[in-house]
Amino acid sequence: MPGVFKKMAALSFCLLSSCAAGTHAPPFASVPYEPFSRSAAVAVALREWRLWGSQVEHDGGAGYVQHAATMAERQQGLWQRVGEYWWEGMPAGEPDARWTGKHDGAGKIFPVAKNGDFAWSAAFISYVMRIAGAGAHFPYAPDHATYINYAARPYRPGKLLIAENPKDYAPRLGDLVCFPRGRARNLTFQDLPTSFLFPAHCAVVTGGGPGRVDVVGGNVEDSVMMEKLHADAQGRLAGNQENWFVVLRVLYARN
Repeated sequence: MPGVFKKMAALSFCLLSSCAAGTHAPPFASVPYEPFSRSAAVAVALREWRLWGSQVEHDGGAGYVQHAATMAERQQGLWQRVGEYWWEGMPAGEPDARWTGKHDGAGKIFPVAKNGDFAWSAAFISYVMRIAGAGAHFPYAPDHATYINYAARPYRPGKLLIAENPKDYAPRLGDLVCFPRGRARNLTFQDLPTSFLFPAHCAVVTGGGPGRVDVVGGNVEDSVMMEKLHADAQGRLAGNQENWFVVLRVLYARN
């Protein structure tokens, strides 16, 4: 009988934790222990930023060159952290969940030339939302376009993200701001939602002040970095180098 009780206890724990949700998240984030809040998301993002050296990007990556010996994501202690973003941020069964900052799903080191195939900026966002307590309501994915399009679709009860036009909406702490990249760089807010996935980058709003919005994102120069974006007098994004074409308003349970 003791063995039966142990199995029942294990099942009960599983149902209350990540087992039921099909995730790799710890119980405190899966249940969650505390309401999903702006302060939690900001604190998690800033904690990760400090872990990576509290770097601030000033020049849009101008002059940055990737070398295996110096790339932050390939250093001891940090490639493992990227692996944790993938493992905890992705749904269970997602092949990408096995990646690290320098290894593929089979544990083999991939060449620097293939680095773009293992971009982890969306995994970082998914990790922050998961650990902050978003639970099953966030559309965790290895690409930003999945949750950008999710946010741009019509509202329904329980929806966690709302796409806002940055020309009309000033991002708040814990919101996500995004820009399209590469072949999609000319996308506009009016193009959303798209019927296809597209390359993009999103970051978490962590602070600000007069004329600026501070954001933290992953896989910026192969690290976690803060960027200080320009804003107008009303706090709306304006005059930035990148096309920050959408703000994802996060519907937190608590501010």
